[in-house]
Amino acid sequence: MGLLEAVARIFDAKGPLAQSVNGFSTRSGQTVMAQAVAGVIENGGVLVVEAGTGVGKTYAYLVPALLSGRRILLSTATKTLQDQLFGRDIPRLTAALGMPVRVALLKGRSSYLCMHRLGFARHDLRAMHPSAQADLAGIERWSYTTTSGDLAELPLLDERSTIIALVTSTRENCLGPKCPQLNTCHVNLARREAMAADIVVINHYLFFADMNIRGSGLAELLPTVHAVVFDEAHQLNEIGVQFLGRQLTTAQLDHYAQDLASCGSLFVLKDSDWGRIVEELMQGVAGLESICRSGESGLRHVWFESNPPGVDAVSWELAMEALHTALQKTEMLLRSLADGSPALLGLRERASQLAAKLDVFSNPVQEAWVRWIEMGERVKLVQSPLYIADTMRSKFTPNSSGSEGTQSWIYTSATLGHDATLAQFVESCGLQGAQVLQVQSPFDYLSQAALYVPANMPKPSDANHSARVAALAAKGAAILGGRTLVLTTTLRAMRDIAEKLRQHFAESLDIEVMVQGELSKRELTDRFRRVPCGDTRGSILVATASFWGGVDIPGEALQMVIIDKLPFPPPNDPLVAARCRNLKEEGKNPFQYLHVPQATIALKQGAGRLIRSESDRGVLVVCDVRLTQMGYGRRMLAALPAMNMITSDEAFVQALHALTIPSTTAR
Repeated sequence: MGLLEAVARIFDAKGPLAQSVNGFSTRSGQTVMAQAVAGVIENGGVLVVEAGTGVGKTYAYLVPALLSGRRILLSTATKTLQDQLFGRDIPRLTAALGMPVRVALLKGRSSYLCMHRLGFARHDLRAMHPSAQADLAGIERWSYTTTSGDLAELPLLDERSTIIALVTSTRENCLGPKCPQLNTCHVNLARREAMAADIVVINHYLFFADMNIRGSGLAELLPTVHAVVFDEAHQLNEIGVQFLGRQLTTAQLDHYAQDLASCGSLFVLKDSDWGRIVEELMQGVAGLESICRSGESGLRHVWFESNPPGVDAVSWELAMEALHTALQKTEMLLRSLADGSPALLGLRERASQLAAKLDVFSNPVQEAWVRWIEMGERVKLVQSPLYIADTMRSKFTPNSSGSEGTQSWIYTSATLGHDATLAQFVESCGLQGAQVLQVQSPFDYLSQAALYVPANMPKPSDANHSARVAALAAKGAAILGGRTLVLTTTLRAMRDIAEKLRQHFAESLDIEVMVQGELSKRELTDRFRRVPCGDTRGSILVATASFWGGVDIPGEALQMVIIDKLPFPPPNDPLVAARCRNLKEEGKNPFQYLHVPQATIALKQGAGRLIRSESDRGVLVVCDVRLTQMGYGRRMLAALPAMNMITSDEAFVQALHALTIPSTTAR
């Protein structure tokens, strides 16, 4: 039996999935996608699949991957989705199919406990805060029982905790084979398991990290495989650009200086200059931050000249020279003390690596790259390619010199483009010539969802826009008893809308207003999923950025999604500005070729949070009149699923009240 035939049998109405997986029903789109994936795995090639919400794309690529008997790499966008694949989806399928498959989960270093660094953590000044002490105590207790060392096993550990950086390693501070804890290294154990597995679940960050490692001539992180599947592939270009680029921050330099200081007590008897060297490095960091001080944190400035804009050229040169000299002195001192100590050897290598990064920003930026500086309390220097297309063409296509034997490449997401050819995604990832497939969502959006674009809403540029969005959200949430997700395009809008909503519901015992950043993403979504009942309050979640995608809240917990503005990329973003400049040089209109396609994809992502199952019902509100009044807005509207259009405030209120009446559809 061929792979295509075997896949069709699995998805049949009387097949093993229908018999053993609760809630499974045959979906023609899922079968079409699964057979397309099977064809590429069997015959080689590149497949790009946009699978609408509800198609069941995860099973559509997992089933042929498992049945193929080949070694497969599964890459997704986040560690949360990795855990879902490894801990839920793959075990369900292997049980249903009765297949003994070796599966491994592999994350980056920062996800695993480093036993060596744990031993030093209590002596670090950054661990002195009471909350940090509590986190460290919990990690120490857990370290005796964990077999994986994956920090995801500690759900109560805040992902923003300062302790995480002290008990995990980076490529720069890892001691490698010289580490005294090498035999108990959780990272090495996870990598060994990955090298022996049939299916390896990773994330996009790790994929590009492996590419950098292979390019440097060092041992690879990932095994050679027959096929790679990229889920949530719409994030691939931006993640790849980050990893292919170069970055140096004063925070990195400062952390290095603090690591030097922490080791100083061990070697102070050998060299009395240790403290002076550390002080010089810290002064160098402070000097660079001083000349780059900005009134508003996070400002980004594209940088073309030898010095960044707004920074005196002489001061810049002196500050960079002072840092370089301090690192050279550090490296020389560590070389003189290098007596076989893994800690000292690691610190010496880091000094050389940081000096090399400084050199990058002392030379002209290369063609088709962009360089910028972020000024604020900390300083970040970044140099990045505009796209990953050249790298993907040269390294990650069938039969290319860098593909390491990989024959099949599958890219999939619910949102990959705004046209039938998925042109922007295909071109940005260098996938011209790939097989392109679009599978429509099986959901009946006309009966399940309504779309409201308030005609009386101020223009997005109006100073009162956020206040009016908050007022509409408060009105709708009061009817629904919460169940509302507000997605904003900026942090400022998120804070303004949240503040107005909290003022409105200050006396309410029925509705809680939650805001991104105040709790971890996992905890926020878990709390939001609790359907109001008895003592459980209804929720309004106000969020931006990562909450536009990768959030799955099916059922009655979410019945209204409000989007404040059309999510156009910020024009002052260095990458966006450089890409616009590049398009103009090619004679293309940046608004048409970049801004509208990117905004359309982001809008589809945000709208996709509303309907997550065949029985969901809800209202999508887009508080931007450009969606219906402008030509480009109407093109973006056409890219959304066809929903019942609401044209008045009265109809909006009626639609919300209708949602409070239990649906006759069985859940």
